[in-house]
This record gives sequence, structure tokens and C-alpha cells, in this order.
Amino acid sequence: MQEPGPAHIEVERISKHFGGVRALDDVSLSIPTGSIHALVGENGAGKSTLGKIVAGVLAQDEGIVRLRGEEVAFRSPREALDRGIAMIAQELAVVPQLSVAQNVFLGAEPRQAGWVRRGALRKEYEQLAERAGFTLPADRVAGRMRPAEQQQVEILRALSRDAELIVMDEPSAALSGPDTERLHEIIRSLARSNKTILLVSHFLREVLELADSVTILRDGKLVRTSPANAESEDSLIQGMLGRPLGAAFPDKPALSADAPVALSVRDVSATGVAAASLEVREGEIVGIAGLVGAGRSELARAIFGVDRRSAGAVELGGGAAQEGGPAGSLQRGLAMIPESRKEQGLLFGRSVVENVSLSSLRAYSKAGIVQRKAERAACREILDGWALKTANYGAPVGSLSGGNQQKVLFARMLMCSPRVLIADEPTRGVDVGAKRAIYDLLVSLAERGMGVLLISSELEEILGLAHRVLVMRRGRLVAELTGDEITESAVLAAAFSEREEAA
Repeated sequence: MQEPGPAHIEVERISKHFGGVRALDDVSLSIPTGSIHALVGENGAGKSTLGKIVAGVLAQDEGIVRLRGEEVAFRSPREALDRGIAMIAQELAVVPQLSVAQNVFLGAEPRQAGWVRRGALRKEYEQLAERAGFTLPADRVAGRMRPAEQQQVEILRALSRDAELIVMDEPSAALSGPDTERLHEIIRSLARSNKTILLVSHFLREVLELADSVTILRDGKLVRTSPANAESEDSLIQGMLGRPLGAAFPDKPALSADAPVALSVRDVSATGVAAASLEVREGEIVGIAGLVGAGRSELARAIFGVDRRSAGAVELGGGAAQEGGPAGSLQRGLAMIPESRKEQGLLFGRSVVENVSLSSLRAYSKAGIVQRKAERAACREILDGWALKTANYGAPVGSLSGGNQQKVLFARMLMCSPRVLIADEPTRGVDVGAKRAIYDLLVSLAERGMGVLLISSELEEILGLAHRVLVMRRGRLVAELTGDEITESAVLAAAFSEREEAA
């Protein structure tokens, strides 16, 4: 850890309210220039809110922000950017139709007589990319790039505006292992060039590897700020939760040897999937592991009916064939938590109640008119058990933290009373406390006889929860592991073996 320099940004006694929820309560901290400072806490602890205040996205209700000793009051991200502060949000904001260079200099293109000087744009981009050590081609279309590459576009955009302080909100949430390592090296190189990084992350190992110092928030209050090398994962968790977490995973539920089949998939082929067959029994959690791009999410979408199957059949318990797309799946007792709650799951501008009831409106409608009282009562019954950190279920779901948004998505699926649940990356972008709540829910659903098909990029989740593990590679199911066979080395060997043989 480097010696702390003069304060780049200071917040003093910052408070922020959203309706009846106090997101930040009298928080103060100081971040030295050229350091990597991490914010950790449960979903709803106030991490992202504090980052947005620093970046001018939100204004505090009380307190003071000082930039290099000068009191500032940003009214917009543009004002913060003009003073050298940029924010890279968890949900990336590239314009998919534009090139890399156009995205990087969006709104600040070199112009002459109102026209963009394309040659100058390309030259400025190449000079910037070389200084940053990036190798993204200027003319690549941003919408065709992987999330890791789009993230680099956003970092270059911040650097093109001469940003000296960059707020990164969950930067590695959607990245694979190699992409995460590359991002970490980029963050370290930024700090070496005297840029200041405010890192919001749920990944405690990432925080301990990268950060010079770390601030723990709990329920909007400051718990402590300390050097990262004085903390451990256990100490951070205890600070975040106010108690030790205990075991990372609940005990796997007992599985009857003669449990009936709840879901049968036979020779299913679709885009990215080739002749996949599997079964999930009542009360069983089946994990699907594999590398990014192996076809796991594509298989889930084909089973649920989001993507068209070119061959094969899907049957639910009792021989009922799955047909009619997602609506038909829900009617027959098959539900799915999609990989991306933003792109595929939630309506961010609609209320919590509207999002929860979306897939089961028929049950609360008469003559095509939704019976709002019955709808609210049913939604409240299931939501109250989740302990959402909002006082108003009529609030837009987009105003909730990531973990609470994920809880809303689970509540919607459970409103449909499914017999089988497909959970695709169910804990992506949520903190350790919310993760354990989701693990407990998945296990309790299995104990009640529901079949669960679990897809996760976190191998620990697969190993900790699944009765059986299927490994995918290049669109095919290539291995089935049970009992003592379910080990990290066995899963990785199956996921990588074809590449190793080719080498």
C-alpha cells in the first residue's frame, strides 16, 4: 500500500433521503490523491448513493463535498466532469451503433464548421488509447463488443475528458476471470499515473487485492475506514452485516432416490446449443457450469421458450410439453430468473408491486381489469418476507439497490407458484448478505419439492448448492458430476479439456 497523499475528495457529514428511506446518514471520509479507495456494504447500505453524490449524479440533502480542499456543489454529472470527476456505472452506457472512437469522444468530437473531422477523431483516439495501454480498434462497432471491452470504452471516455477521479460502480460484476484480471491491471495502472479511483464492489477478494483503503457502510451509516491490508474477508463481512456470516452455504436438502422427474429436456438444439439433454427431479438442485460463452444462458432461454428451439423437446412433470413461449412455460409451472435484470427482467420505471405481479396478472383481473387491492395484498404478502429496504412498494423498482431489485424478480416468479425454477446468475451484482438470503431461498424451494436448474459463473455457488453438476462446453453438455465427483478440479477439467487437447 502506498503512502497516502493529500486529499483529492472529502465528504463531511453527508446525508441523503429517498422518501422514508435514509440512504446515507452523517457519513464522512477523505480519499487521498492517486489512491484506490473501496466502498463495501450490503445492498442498500449507501455505497452507490455516495459514489453518485461524488460524481454529481445525486445531490446530498445535508453535508459538504470538498474537491482538493475547495467546497463544491455539483448540479449534474457534466459539472463534476468539468472538474475532473467521472463515473462508470454498473450498467454500461455505450451507444451500440457507434464505433469505439465515436463513443469515446461522444459530445466532444473534433469539429470544423459543425462537421466531425473523422481523421482528427481517429488520431486523437489512437493517441489516447496508446497512452492508456488499450488495444481496441477505433472503428469497431461498440454494440458487437464484449462487456469487458465496452467497459474499456467507458474508461477511455473518462480519460478523454481529463478525469482525475473515477468512480467505478461494480466494474467486474459482468466480467469473466481473465477480463477481471485485465480490468484490475487497468485500475492499478490508473492509480500509478496518479488517478484516484473510488471503487464500489461486492467482491471482497477484489477489494482486498486492489484497494489501498476501504470504507464499510451499513444501513447508510459509516462503520469504519481502514487500510485494506488491515482487513480480511471475514472482518469486512462482520462490519457489513454487524455479525459473522457463518457458513457460506446452507446444507443441501435431502433428495429422495425415487423423486419424480420435474423437468425433462431431450436433444434440444437452438442458437448456441447442440443436442442438449437433461433431467431435474423434484427437490433437486442441478447446477450448470462452464466458461463464459459455453451456451449456459442460451440453453436456459431455449428451455424456457424465450429463444426458438430448432430441435428437441421440453416436458414438465406428468408429460406436459412446454410450448407457447415464456407465457406457456409459466402456465405449465416453469419459471425463470433471467441473467440480466435490467435487459430481460424488470421494468425500471414501474413500481415494485407492478413488477412483482407482472407475470400473474390474470389471477388478479376481472374482465380484463386488474383488481388493484387484491394485487397489492398478494404482492405485499410475498414481499414482506424479503425485508426490502424500501418503505414504499409503490416506488419505481429502478430506485432500489441491485440486491433488492433481484429480490423483486424472485418475488415475481414465486407469485406464479412454479414447479421448476431456472435461476440464471441469481446472485449477480448482490452483496454477501443478499447472496446468503438467495441461497437459503433456493434450498428452501428444493426442500418443498421444487426442481431448480441453477446457472452460475461463480463455481463456489455451483459446488455449494447443487446435488448434480452438468458442464457445458461450446454449446454441448459434456460432463455430469454427482456426489464426491463434484469438485472444482473436475468441473474445470471438463470445461477446459477440449481447449487443452487442441493445444
